[in-house]
This record gives sequence, C-alpha cells and structure tokens, in this order.
Amino acid sequence: MHIINIIKTALFSNVDDILSLLIFSVMASSSGPLNEELQCSICLDVFTDPVTTPCGHNFCRTCLNKHWTNTQTCFCPFCKETFSRRPDLKINTTLREVVQHFMEKLYLGESEVLCDICDERKQKAVKSCLTCQSSYCETHLEPHHRVPRLKKHTLINAVENLEDYICQKHERPLELFCRDDQTSVCLSCTEGDHRTHNTVPIEEESREKKNQLVQTQTDMQQMIQNRMKKIQEIQHSVALRKRNTEEEKSVSVELFTDLIRYFERCQSELLKMMEEQQKATEKQAEDLIKELQQEITDLKKKNTELEQISQTDDHLHLLQMFSSLYCRPHTKNWTEISIDSDVDVLPMNRALIQLKKTLDETLDEKLCQIVDVTLDPDTANPYLILSDDGKQVSDGDIEQDVPENPKRFNDYCVLAKQGFSSGRFYYEVQVKGKAEWDIGVARESINRKGMITYTPMNGFWAVILRNENEYKACESPSVSFSLKVKPEKVGVFVDYEEGLVSFYDVGSSSHIYSFTGQTFTEKLYPYFSPCVNNKGENSNSLIIRPVNKFP
Repeated sequence: MHIINIIKTALFSNVDDILSLLIFSVMASSSGPLNEELQCSICLDVFTDPVTTPCGHNFCRTCLNKHWTNTQTCFCPFCKETFSRRPDLKINTTLREVVQHFMEKLYLGESEVLCDICDERKQKAVKSCLTCQSSYCETHLEPHHRVPRLKKHTLINAVENLEDYICQKHERPLELFCRDDQTSVCLSCTEGDHRTHNTVPIEEESREKKNQLVQTQTDMQQMIQNRMKKIQEIQHSVALRKRNTEEEKSVSVELFTDLIRYFERCQSELLKMMEEQQKATEKQAEDLIKELQQEITDLKKKNTELEQISQTDDHLHLLQMFSSLYCRPHTKNWTEISIDSDVDVLPMNRALIQLKKTLDETLDEKLCQIVDVTLDPDTANPYLILSDDGKQVSDGDIEQDVPENPKRFNDYCVLAKQGFSSGRFYYEVQVKGKAEWDIGVARESINRKGMITYTPMNGFWAVILRNENEYKACESPSVSFSLKVKPEKVGVFVDYEEGLVSFYDVGSSSHIYSFTGQTFTEKLYPYFSPCVNNKGENSNSLIIRPVNKFP
C-alpha cells in the first residue's frame, strides 16, 4: 500500500491533509532522509516511542525522561516552557506509526508497479487501466491500443495504489470532481448523492488547481524576495546604528575629558551601556535575520513542493494534496519591523553637563537607566482598567472578567512588567487632575491578597496623595509632608546598591521625598495605584510618560 494510504489508515480524517503533506515533504526533502519533523531535538535521531509535551513539542520518551532527571524543574527542552508539575506523558501512537512507515519506506525503497497479466517473470507495468482495474506492461497493454472496445477505457500512468482511483461504492473510475463536496466521484455518483451538485471532469479541476498552485508559487517567490530585501535593510540599519554609536561615543568621551576622576567611572558606565545597546541591537538583528532566513528556507521548500506537484499528471493525487499545498504558510508581517539606527544618548550627555556644574551627590542619580515601564495586567486588581499599550491605569468602578492569578492584587494596585535587581533606574508618572494616588516600588515577594500595610518592612517604598493635598511617605510610621506646588508629573529614581528610592516633582525639578539606607535583596517592580474613582472625582488615569529630561 502506498505510504500516504498507510498514514490515512493510522490518522484521524480531519488531519489527513496535514499528514499527507508531512510525508510528501519528508520524501521530497533535499536536506537528507531524516527530516527534522521526525527527529528528536535532544538526541537528533529519529523518534523512538515519541511523547508530546503540553506545549506541543515531541521527543523520544527516554530522552525526555533522562533530561528531566537531571533538572530540578520540568521544562520543554525546545521552547523552555516550565511546567508546574511533571506531566504524565503517553506515547504519541499516531506519530509513532508515521515514523515507522517512513522508516519502512526509507529503507525498503519504492516498489515498482508490475504487470498483473505476466505469468512467469513479471514485467514492469507502464499503464494502469481504471476500467479493468489492472496494470499492464508494454506487451499486455497492446490490446487497449487496438481493440475498439478497450480503446474507450481510461488509462493512467502505472500506479501501485490503483484502488484509490476507483469509486469504492460503485467500483467505477473516479473521473469527475464534485466542487460542492470537494471530492472525486464516478459517473454513478452523479446519478445518486451528487445528482444536483456541480461536477466537472477531473482533468478540468486538476488544471484549475494547477493554475492556483502556480499563482501560489509566484506569491511564495515574491515573499522570498521581500524577506531577502528585509535582511538587507536590517543589515544596513545595523551598520548605520554602529556608525552613529561610534560618533556618539566620541562626543561622550569629549565631555568626560573635562571632568575629574569621579567622572571617569561614569564614563566607563556610559560606554558600557552603549556597547550593551549595540550588542542588543546586533543580537536583535541576528535573531530577525535567522527568522527571515528560516522563513525563506520554509518558503523555498514549499515552493519546491508546489513546483513538483503542479507538474504532475496524476490528477487525483494533485487534488488530494491541493488543500494542504495551496494553503500559504504562517509567516510574520515584516512591513513594520525595523532596527532603530539612532543612538539616543543626548539625555545622558545633558545630565553630564549638569553634573559637571554641581559635582554633588546627585551624580549617581543622573547617570541612571531611563526605563520603559509597562503595566502587567496579570497583577492588576479586577476593578482596574489598563490601556492597550500598558501605559495608563484607572478605576473602572466595575469588576472586570479576568482570570484568577496568584500575582493579582486584591487592593487597587498594579505592578509593572519590568523588574530590577541591580543598578539605577528612573521613570516618570503623570498624576495631573487626580485627588488620590500611590506611586513607588515593591519587592517581588510582597503580599498581594487581603489587608496590605504599605511600609518598607512589608516590601513597599511609596509616596501617596489623599484628599487632594495630603501627601505621605509610607514609612513606619507614615511621614506627612506638604508641597508648595501640586505635582502634575512625578519622577521615581532607584539606586539598588545604595538602597535609595527618591521622588521628584518633574515640573519644578524639585525633590519630594527619599527613602535612604534601605537594603534590597529581591527584584523591585514599579508600583502604581490610581485609587478608587470616588464617583468621578478621581477618575483620571495614572499615565506612564516618556522621559524628556532629568529632574
């Protein structure tokens, strides 16, 4: 039996086209007989007793068990997804049958179709007759060319799986195609279940499908060209970014040469940051190029398959393979993806000029990392509404339908996605028009359920506003203070190693409050609370704003 028919027997009908395409691609692959679809990514050999992880990846059962034996946590060796408990894995019998039949086909080779009439030494068949349901060598085919009655029979190139070309219900050749049901039918079928359906000769449908495959092939070629062009754009952007980086590094060095030894350490840190940014850009470009090259490889492979099947004379086989081959592969939309070639170190240089004038204790605060903070919806109280870009949060007065999550707060709070366990960082939050708010940082292990006391001992370093003009620092006990000008934007600066959390009025460039002499041992996350809406009196959102300058 043909390999595709063997797989049809072993698989569910709704994945028939997918597995047929898999076998086709495995046998047609130019990369070698052991196609990666049937290869364990741990041992790099063909699957033995394959099992499937909850994330959908396949491995040899022995390989996966051995891998998990040597690790404290269970995670997928391919995508690194972690599982809370060790999955109960069972052998993927469908995949195992595919592997077995593939290996049989690989090592036994393709068998020749032999003449059904030859008595002694059977000759190779050249044609198969769908009417007679037999295959003939050149000698025994001669009556079909000579006898008028036999001339009317339907001949095709010799095939091993002749029964696939015969209607199993009426035992007549599948010469027609039903466009309503998208299946091959015989003439008797059109007098029964398919009587009112739109049926056409199978050759006509095959020609139309071939034309569609040719168009798909053309589209694939264009997609390949677009991705090759994208690679060139990325490479150009990286080169431009590198040139701009070198120019900005030169400017920064000139500034540092006028400073005393104290600034030499700052120069080293700035250059290190720029190098890390460049490395990150090159790593991003490398990953994007790898992804583009992989898509090109996949598209070329798909293109080769399309070319092979579009040139076949086996109409029925083409129709069977059409739905899977005609479907375009899932690829990324690369139109908006690019590499930023500009290095924005001007805010840092501006800070250095200011520091050069002051030479005071604020130096370290100025040379901090300006972070791009976004809110984490998994931590947000169900009554809070977050914007799509994760930059705004407000109380919606109505409980949202959100999934249960151990990270979610019972109180009106939300954390940022970004956490920090070293260095200095700075971000700004707009509080304009609000009567109440909380802003600060919190450690990762804080209590998120029930009654929460916001103090450093409990893992919170925050300042709050109540009743429009009552400001407090969440110390133990709390510290009340007054401000001459009501801030519209608050800056938060953290020096992890120094144990410092400072708050600034960005508009007036004035200091609000600082927590000093703290000891941080866990990752810190920016913390926000818009507080309750209070019937519209406190409806404005807390908004994370881009940093234009240091306070």
